[in-house]
Amino acid sequence: MSIPEALNPADALKAAYPSLVREVIQFRDETTLVVQPKDVPAVLRYLRDTAGLIYNYLSDISAVDYYEPHGASNRPERFGVCYHLYSMLYNRRLRVKTYVPEANPVVPTATTIWRAANWVEREIYDLMGITFEGHPDMRRIMMPADWQGHPHRRDYPLSYETPQFSFNAEAIRQNKPFAKE
Repeated sequence: MSIPEALNPADALKAAYPSLVREVIQFRDETTLVVQPKDVPAVLRYLRDTAGLIYNYLSDISAVDYYEPHGASNRPERFGVCYHLYSMLYNRRLRVKTYVPEANPVVPTATTIWRAANWVEREIYDLMGITFEGHPDMRRIMMPADWQGHPHRRDYPLSYETPQFSFNAEAIRQNKPFAKE
């Protein structure tokens, strides 16, 4: 059995589907392919099944909130979804990234390509509010079903208790919910 020669994933994808790759980012020996959300399944399937690429392991899916309170973000959309792939045959890593808008954060599911995407997509849905269209079981996985909001968003309200020190101990004691007799 002979192993096909390793291909450059960006060049191979551009040759097969010239309109799918929006941007190729090379940074510190890492390659990121930026694609449209609707093209994610086609790109992932191509990278998994093409001889010379064989990115056969989905390491992780992550989501990033690029929220800027004053609207000064240099990203095309508020959220980024990254698929971290690994080729066991060629010992190479690749990132596929897509941006989704705040108003309708929807990406097609990757569970049709890798079943392991199921739980990670549910976690992203639960904590970031990004929906994966076509997912077989799109429901909350970490927060209660009646929870309002998505805690990993940058605009999610924080709540905390003021630490007690000697100078503010009396004010804190007045606001504590002590048991009443």
